[in-house]
Amino acid sequence: MNLEQNQQLKEKISPWRVSVAPMMDWTDRHCRYFHRLLSRHALLYTEMVTTGALLHGDVPRHLRFDETEHPIALQLGGSEPADLARAAKIGQDWGYDEINLNCGCPSERVQRGAFGACLMREPALVADGVKAMVDVVDVPVTVKHRIGIDQEESYGFVRDFVGSVADAGCRVFIVHARNAWLKGLSPKENREIPPLRYEVAARLKVDFPQLTIAINGGFKEDASVHAQLALLDGVMVGREAYHNPWWLARWDEQFFGATTNPLTPELAEEQMVAYMEREAAEHGTHWYSIARHMLGLRHGLPGARRWRQVWSDHRLKHLPASEVMALARTRPW
Repeated sequence: MNLEQNQQLKEKISPWRVSVAPMMDWTDRHCRYFHRLLSRHALLYTEMVTTGALLHGDVPRHLRFDETEHPIALQLGGSEPADLARAAKIGQDWGYDEINLNCGCPSERVQRGAFGACLMREPALVADGVKAMVDVVDVPVTVKHRIGIDQEESYGFVRDFVGSVADAGCRVFIVHARNAWLKGLSPKENREIPPLRYEVAARLKVDFPQLTIAINGGFKEDASVHAQLALLDGVMVGREAYHNPWWLARWDEQFFGATTNPLTPELAEEQMVAYMEREAAEHGTHWYSIARHMLGLRHGLPGARRWRQVWSDHRLKHLPASEVMALARTRPW
């Protein structure tokens, strides 16, 4: 596929068709660089970054990314409209292609900051925040949210939330198709225990056909993604993309109609080692903090367990990444 055909493909297909979810402590810039090697077209998201971290903290540490990561979206955590607007403008100035507001995280720490899933109880506040961001940036402002809070399972709750926020200028909603239980469940349990209700997202698309509706939650194979793409505008994949990243190598062909990715696991590893060496030279980043993101690369392949053991062996930290790769490839399986 030449550059002109690639551009035509991007213009034809929704940017939200298939994406990798924002995941705290996981989807940092090293993880995103790795995922971009595997898929040229999937939309990538940052970890959630709070408005306070951008307004009062180390902005480069939170927002630096490699140009190859485009298309890339910045997910913000916050609730004060003025702060959200300032943070969104910073994100746009840094080159992000989208600003996403987190209205789905159920952790108690996030709740104490008065943002995340608890914001679904305050649609007017979310609408004010969205409008404040829309007024100062030219890139899309999107919202990622749950379908309900605690035991509230009425469709009207999420319908009214989406309607209110859409009126403020949000045209794209990423629907994590589970309720968020704000008390009694850990963040991990909140990703597993509340039942998935994909039909709620499909109903939102019927009621709001003018909006882009993408769905998130529990996707692990091609067939389930294709099934949702027949009903909705996009699918966001979370943990499976991290634990089984080689799946992404099929995405361009499966979901974007692009040519097959010629990458092999071995070539992906070599390119990540080159990236590790560059990061070490330019930023003093140790390869160990980067390698953790690719430990699932050989998921399901012969020798995967031993390969992971080499790359996660802290006793090898003193070695250059290229030597660790050589060990991973030469140790007996």
